[in-house]
Amino acid sequence: MPMGYMGWAASPTSGLFEEVLAVPGTDRWPFEPARVRLAYGERLHRVKSTTEARTQLADAIETFERLGARPRAARAGSELRATGLSVGSSGVTGPSSLTPQQREIALLAAAGLTNKQIAERLFLSPRTVAAHLRQLFPKLGVASRAALRDAPADLPPE
Repeated sequence: MPMGYMGWAASPTSGLFEEVLAVPGTDRWPFEPARVRLAYGERLHRVKSTTEARTQLADAIETFERLGARPRAARAGSELRATGLSVGSSGVTGPSSLTPQQREIALLAAAGLTNKQIAERLFLSPRTVAAHLRQLFPKLGVASRAALRDAPADLPPE
């Protein structure tokens, strides 16, 4: 019996997807390998190979976002969420994605104020300030308050 659709469907580890992804020169056209990774990730998810599916889907999302292929990135993101891995709520990051309140909190935190001091200045609770900081760190691509000190230079004026 020839190895048709049913042959690889029954065995996702047969290597056909890997063979396609290993073709030399595919890096010149990144959209096509990303499409293959998306299909491969979907297939792996269907046969309960969740860890491998997440790897393929994450690679596909990264490429689609870099290329500006938002519908494909959204499709890959939906599939990735279906594997149980959360994906950012939106692809928008960077200083322009901050709300005015987050921007003000970022500037005050970068100036060295504590959460309690920021809360007093903005008439918020310290917990609200902490929540805003947790949300804005990934948006600015920083992991600590110390790294936040460099970020205000990148913040657009109000």
